[in-house]
Amino acid sequence: MKHLLKLMDLGAKEITDLLNLADQLKFERKNGIEHPHLKGKTLGMIFTKASTRTRVSFEVGMYQLGGNALFLSGADMQIGRGEPAEDTARVLSKYLDGIMIRTFKQEEVEKLAAFGTIPVINGLTDYCHPCQVLADLMTIREFLGSFRGKKVCYVGDGNNMANSLIAGCIKMGMDIAIACPKGYEPDPELVKWGHEQGKLTITDDIKAAAENASVMYTDVWASMGQEAEREKRMKDFGGFCIDSTLMKYAAKNAIVLHCLPAHRGEEISAEILEAHAKEIFEQAENRLHAQKAVMVELMADKKI
Repeated sequence: MKHLLKLMDLGAKEITDLLNLADQLKFERKNGIEHPHLKGKTLGMIFTKASTRTRVSFEVGMYQLGGNALFLSGADMQIGRGEPAEDTARVLSKYLDGIMIRTFKQEEVEKLAAFGTIPVINGLTDYCHPCQVLADLMTIREFLGSFRGKKVCYVGDGNNMANSLIAGCIKMGMDIAIACPKGYEPDPELVKWGHEQGKLTITDDIKAAAENASVMYTDVWASMGQEAEREKRMKDFGGFCIDSTLMKYAAKNAIVLHCLPAHRGEEISAEILEAHAKEIFEQAENRLHAQKAVMVELMADKKI
């Protein structure tokens, strides 16, 4: 593993190893055991999209691992003024030990990895969100014990979250159902792969998707960069909400996850969010531990 560009690049064993390392780092952190595996290392964090959880979790994670994190705003960098990603990658490779980038185009992440000489971590693109789904998988295993026999129901836009959930769930042996309005389906190639490799359902019937699901998952209806579409999306996604009525179709004791931020009363009811706050905010915390595992795997001098 040289980079984390998308979950499709990883095998089940690589994902499992990352989750095991994340569990170990979380245990050590909770018990006051220091783990300065990245002492003296510096991570450059490029943001062309706004962030709360990504910036804080990576910055704190590097601090806890003994390293430094450098915030690089896309608006203040030459990459924001037209410098090619190829040149940015070459320059930053001379200064840094790793790059995390949160941006719009997947192509930009791939170019940084292709032309740089240091590890690149995808903090989010419009195509996928691998760090979030690693935290999601960590949370599912934490609350449900294993992936075996589990079904995930995702309700909402077939966006970067849906794409990465398909990859993560299928690779770890879970069934996944995506409930989205027609015209908002996930990436066609990923859908084709999912049908070939596991049990994937794409439907606009939210009740059928939720049937017997162990995990109910949702995301906002309009992501960053889609503000101009908000009015249309509010209409198209009406009813695609995880609420008490929909939860009746899920398995008994099903957990609810949300990658946040949440819009109460839209994709999730306030009642359900508060009833499942324990797992949703543990999921948010697990971004820290999962990403620390990724950074240690990619940047540490010695394997842990």
